Amino acid sequence: MTMGKPTRALITAAALLALAACGGSKDEGPPADLPASRAEAARFLTQASFGPTAAEVDRVMALGYRGWIDDQLARPASSNRAFWETQDAAVKAADPTNTSATIGQDGVYNAFWRHAVSGDDQLRQRMAYALSQIFVISLQDSNVGNEPRAVAHYLDMLGDKGLANYRELIEAVSLHPMMGTYLTSIRNRKADPRTGRVPDENYAREVMQLFSIGLVELNDDGSVKQAGGVPKETYGPADIAGLAKVFTGWSWACADLSNTCFGSGALGGVSDPERSTKPMVGYPQYHAMEEKSFLGTTIAAQGTADPNASLKTALDTLYNHANVGPFIGRQLIQRFVTSNPSPAYVAAVAGAFNNNGAGVRGDMKAVLKAVLLNPEARATSDRSGKIREPVLRLSALLRGFGYASDSGRYRVGNTDNAGSSLGQTAMRSPSVFNFYRPGYVAPGTQAAAAGLVAPEMALAQETTAAGYVNYVRDGISSGFGASATVTVNGVQVTRRDLQPSFSAELALADKPADLVQQVGDKLMQGGMPDALKTEIVTAVGAITIPALNSTGSNQAQIDTAKRTRVNAAVFLTMVSPEFQVQK
Repeated sequence: MTMGKPTRALITAAALLALAACGGSKDEGPPADLPASRAEAARFLTQASFGPTAAEVDRVMALGYRGWIDDQLARPASSNRAFWETQDAAVKAADPTNTSATIGQDGVYNAFWRHAVSGDDQLRQRMAYALSQIFVISLQDSNVGNEPRAVAHYLDMLGDKGLANYRELIEAVSLHPMMGTYLTSIRNRKADPRTGRVPDENYAREVMQLFSIGLVELNDDGSVKQAGGVPKETYGPADIAGLAKVFTGWSWACADLSNTCFGSGALGGVSDPERSTKPMVGYPQYHAMEEKSFLGTTIAAQGTADPNASLKTALDTLYNHANVGPFIGRQLIQRFVTSNPSPAYVAAVAGAFNNNGAGVRGDMKAVLKAVLLNPEARATSDRSGKIREPVLRLSALLRGFGYASDSGRYRVGNTDNAGSSLGQTAMRSPSVFNFYRPGYVAPGTQAAAAGLVAPEMALAQETTAAGYVNYVRDGISSGFGASATVTVNGVQVTRRDLQPSFSAELALADKPADLVQQVGDKLMQGGMPDALKTEIVTAVGAITIPALNSTGSNQAQIDTAKRTRVNAAVFLTMVSPEFQVQK
């Protein structure tokens, strides 16, 4: 099936930013907890999930915003690791003589898409994805890439500890073997004056810069503290060196704390089968005993090396730093709601971090509620909204149109290729700085001129624009993911793993305006501008549906034409700048 050439030009970075800076009608009053309309409920789900569905809209309408959040937080967690293990067992069973058979990294991608598309715990999974872009590890690192099951476990850990307390989260991140592998803190040794060896400073630097306090001191509203007109730095080289000593002596969980276990994670050639998922343990013989000073805190020299005591003091110091609330809070606002939150919005989220209302600091559930329930999250203005990153564009399509997996494995696969796919794959950031920086300003754009950041625009350029258009067009027509031979209605066919449910749209194919309205309601929460709607209706109406002949022999051509109209309506909506901006 073909849809013809798109009627709109390929999306440019400038066009996207111009739209991101354009507002709709303002809603300045605080929202009621119950949505005013299904469109408002769907807009909330665009922020809080991987995309609205009719069933979830019904649930929000019944429960209200806060009730839906509470319901989600009470749901059992989906397990990426368990799904990876199920897939891996199936691969091994299908080829029992192949001792190297494994689902590998594909199992991580499949697990992510399984839970993004059809998981019941949407908010937990969405939070885990957001945190995976702050507390980054990446399968692109070869050492991490060799441990896909452990990466699936890391994502589960983010979904668990990310809805607990930040103090638990930062400890779980710091001691996860995949973080240790990615930022080289595993097997980090104390200084050796004889050889000139010094502790590895990689994790010490990034745990401050990216995972907790950032580079400059902040007020609760996210504004930068200054001294003499110059931003006040949060830390310097001496703080990194002092904190690096804390992260010496940590390595694999093992049967004892021998030197062999520290180096290889094995004793007598046998390693713990869960060593890649169990928290790293401290080996005193490799831990720095000298004084450790950082961020105004000093750990006195230890007569007996105590890595656990050192770690507790260090993480307590980071946890209690005044920057954590605004630094982490602002990034969560950006991941869920808007790239440019007001100072008041940031302050409200930081306030929830500092005190959840019951005197508890670091309650991540309270932080998430403060992000999603703030009046600014319901309002629109000339500064609100964000660019949808490619992964979230695809998830909105897959959920909105009920894409189902023939295999049950959601075999979307690696979508790294910018020229033929999304140019982004979950858990495959190109660096510890994520796919984009929170303060990224797209040069030469209206947003930049207005002093606005647009983090996701770092992924937008000519290649990714064309690649996305081609990928989406192909996926709407033929499905997404790996191909396999399956039986459909008693007939064997070879097709892509994820196939849509377009039955409601096919029923409207002979009414272009109604069809486009339906598509707009599903993908843009009823917010499709009239000009775009008119343009897509015209394009869809130009696709002729033949009249049924007297013998009915041309029914297949009629069905094809109807599907082509549906494909065109969905495709042109998906590639429009208006869809690619989340309002």
